[in-house]
Amino acid sequence: MTKAVLAPLETIRTRMIVGVGSKHICGSFLEVIEHQGWRGLWAGNAVNMLRIVPTQAIELATFEYIGHISLNISLSWLSPIALAGASAGVVSTLVCHPLEVLKVYSSIYPDAYPCLSLAIGKIYNNAGIGGFYAGLSPTLIGMLPYSTCYYFMYETLKQSYCRGKKKHSLSRAEMLLLGALSASTISFPLEVARKRLMVGTLQGRCPPNMAAALSEIIKHEGVLGLYRGWGASCMKVMPSSGITWMFYEAWKDILLAGRHPQL
Repeated sequence: MTKAVLAPLETIRTRMIVGVGSKHICGSFLEVIEHQGWRGLWAGNAVNMLRIVPTQAIELATFEYIGHISLNISLSWLSPIALAGASAGVVSTLVCHPLEVLKVYSSIYPDAYPCLSLAIGKIYNNAGIGGFYAGLSPTLIGMLPYSTCYYFMYETLKQSYCRGKKKHSLSRAEMLLLGALSASTISFPLEVARKRLMVGTLQGRCPPNMAAALSEIIKHEGVLGLYRGWGASCMKVMPSSGITWMFYEAWKDILLAGRHPQL
């Protein structure tokens, strides 16, 4: 439900990141409505809904599993929570990256890729299996700081706040505000680079690697080009993160209560 409500922001964010249309949120909204109608704001939402279920499930399951197993690591500075967060992002990306590629193309070119089956066929015919993994390297590199900061800050703030206020629960949305903003800012240039690599693969003008993609963006758009779409991204990430964690914690409490009933 969260993804459906925030789909217009995801569409605008994706268009701005890959450099399509206006550089401003309002201008991009108006362009989509003018050329595609209101339905254009939900372009690629079906694929995104299909993508988010396995992605979130794998990510949260990996975070819970790695965070609760005993690892004999001699590095005292390495936080188990940070390690679990990094692992969660990497595993979910490796498994679900093809769905991310399909979502990007469906959002940017809804006329050329109107349905999932046609999108799969076109990408395979033009780029082979490798087309479904376009931009994987910068995605993984960008996911490490993002996922690590995201989970680490959430768990750290939650535990610190609970201890300070002597509470057992708190508002997830308020706690995630700083964490979502910080994580998005740190890794956002890599998010821009990976989206450009995805789209460039099928357009025949793909930079050879992530460094080349970043250099190309700076050359043509300046340093601010690395943060194109950042405003729309924050508007989408913050409420989405808050709702996701709220339901995650609620369901975890329900399942654990069922597993450990009070005597």
